Amino acid sequence: MKKLLLAGKVILGAGLIIIFLNSCKNETKQEDPKEVAEDSNEAKFDSIDDKKDDSEFLVDIAEVNLAEIEIGKLAQTKSTNIEVKKFGKMLVDEHTKSASEVSALAKAKNFTLPTSLTEEGQEEYNKLNEKSGVDFDKKFADMMIDGHEKAIDKLRTASEDAKDEDVKVWASNSIAGLTAHLEHAKLLKQNLDKK
Repeated sequence: MKKLLLAGKVILGAGLIIIFLNSCKNETKQEDPKEVAEDSNEAKFDSIDDKKDDSEFLVDIAEVNLAEIEIGKLAQTKSTNIEVKKFGKMLVDEHTKSASEVSALAKAKNFTLPTSLTEEGQEEYNKLNEKSGVDFDKKFADMMIDGHEKAIDKLRTASEDAKDEDVKVWASNSIAGLTAHLEHAKLLKQNLDKK
């Protein structure tokens, strides 16, 4: 009976997707990569809430990594402050490593992740890119503090609440690295505020 209901849901879902796609054929706007990943995971794990929550966490962390990498690259090219440039390089290196780990973990769990900057990430990038000089550096430091505080909160929650043991362990092991980034960003901001 459950299989019959599940099959009915799948057929209904497929039908709705086809109707949706046909109605949006002329629309050229690309879907947000985060939404695409979340929708894919939701379809796979709709009846398995614990997997859904863990997949949402990994999607969020993948989004963070993508944004930090792009913003780190921007800091390296746009800033004139050597400390900001160094911090940008460290972000690219560390978040590229993290992205690789998250990707491997997601693949092992059959989760879908965004593969390009999300709409929100692009907006943040654009806001930062509009700045220059000391204004750029200060905005960059503020973004790094805010972004890392949010990411650490997500890691702490997952380290306690994740249903999958591998996801829980990875989140727990990642807190220290992001906390170091946060402290570095706060110190950077302190020094920039003196200017």
